[in-house]
Amino acid sequence: MARFGTVAEHLGHLRNGLASLDRQAGLIDSWGQQLTTAFVAGHKLLAAGNGGSAAEAQHLTAELVGRFESDRAPLPAIALHAETSSLTAICNDFGPDGIFARQVRAHGRPGDVLILLSTSGRSRNLLAAAADARDRQMQVWAMTGPGRSPLSDLADQTLAVETAAPTAVQEIHLIAVHALCAAVERHLPSVRWADQAAEVSR
Repeated sequence: MARFGTVAEHLGHLRNGLASLDRQAGLIDSWGQQLTTAFVAGHKLLAAGNGGSAAEAQHLTAELVGRFESDRAPLPAIALHAETSSLTAICNDFGPDGIFARQVRAHGRPGDVLILLSTSGRSRNLLAAAADARDRQMQVWAMTGPGRSPLSDLADQTLAVETAAPTAVQEIHLIAVHALCAAVERHLPSVRWADQAAEVSR
């Protein structure tokens, strides 16, 4: 694991991560298109992470329910770690590894999308959620750090940021979150706002 080190060293890790993200620009655009299709069909997005990754997952859902750059219909997106009463109740009764999986079983339906953010790709609570989502015929997407991981093995699609420092991975994930929001808005043509709002509200 790379140390944060000096500012120059950290910027070097960020440059590596940005180059990796640039190589996967097509994947993010594809996610935006797939997510748009899911929203219009009445499906929703569930998102989760731990620590700083939780904050970034919630950032994603906030941009979709609210607005990113365009004035458009609110989109159904839920950050699973943000429901503190449910989270603490589940943790107390079923243990920490089940905090997201149980919510996936409660909220997830076939055709919904679950996106999981993790710098390591090894968090047991995210792996359990991914397994349950697959069982429920949901799409599972992952944003991880470099290389193959248990989470990427469970996910249908993975954006793996190839840089050595976990701190840089997390920063690149935030850029990827913004790029995904932009892709969603790009694939939601303005002439269909009213139709989409009606579909989402059903």
